[in-house]
Amino acid sequence: MELNRPEDEATPALAPTHPPSLGRNIALRLAYDGTPFCGWQVQPNGPTVQAALQRAIHRLTGESRTVYSAGRTDSGVHALGQVANFFSQSPIPPRQFAAALQTHLPTEIQLLESWEVPPRFHATFSARWKRYRYLIHNAPHPLPFLKNRCWWLRRRLDVKAMQAAAQALLGTHDFRCFETEWPNKPTSVRTIHELQIFRQPLWNAWQPAAIPRGQHPPSSPTDDSLVCLEIAADGFLYNMVRSITGTLVNVGRGRWSAVDVARILNAQDRSQAGATAPAEGLYLVQVEYDHDWPGTTGETSGDRQLS
Repeated sequence: MELNRPEDEATPALAPTHPPSLGRNIALRLAYDGTPFCGWQVQPNGPTVQAALQRAIHRLTGESRTVYSAGRTDSGVHALGQVANFFSQSPIPPRQFAAALQTHLPTEIQLLESWEVPPRFHATFSARWKRYRYLIHNAPHPLPFLKNRCWWLRRRLDVKAMQAAAQALLGTHDFRCFETEWPNKPTSVRTIHELQIFRQPLWNAWQPAAIPRGQHPPSSPTDDSLVCLEIAADGFLYNMVRSITGTLVNVGRGRWSAVDVARILNAQDRSQAGATAPAEGLYLVQVEYDHDWPGTTGETSGDRQLS
């Protein structure tokens, strides 16, 4: 069975159009625990987030609608700020859709808000950039309540070395060395606007926005076991974030240096990069659009401030 291909799709110049007969365009912002799902996209054999939402819409309105997402998260990947949209002729006020649909959804999916957007809005194609976060629980022993939430690594990572090596990945590059099963896109060129690795106390690691730099100076010696990799880019290839994470973890373990990461990027060969990190540590945190709609900041590529 073929599961979801990309973590995110490339952004075409124009979104597809929809006939007015489909009704109003309703946007959703949602969070979900990806553990019980076979990813976002509908699959023939297994539960998915998209299938659960489409089933809830049908139960609520009687309509069979496709729900589009900003990012097609893979099996086991979580979301704190996923954005989705669908069309509906239902008279339900747009702001009340989230609460109404929630009664038909499993607790692993939580709708945070809903609102009406223009007909041309498409959660996938209208997105300007996205932010992912990867969490590593870096401690002598795993914590049971973090199961399926983080990648547990016993040996202490050198976060400063990881951050130094990450600088080679900033900017516009061909990232095919971090793409599983290349080629599966017209281009592997992407632009990484931000890539930070830092230690963080457990308590605020899951906030659905960028963690301000002022909140991660040297952490408390009693609670610095969470290593966060925060990455924002105009798009992501299949397994790109998890492959970058696996590569930088090798730096943190002392196996590779910053020079090695630059060499891997230039080689454009997936076999030279690190292993793909497990899905359970990855979170889709934030999606940004050109307009200041609820759930977005309205930042554009020209006035982007990502931190």
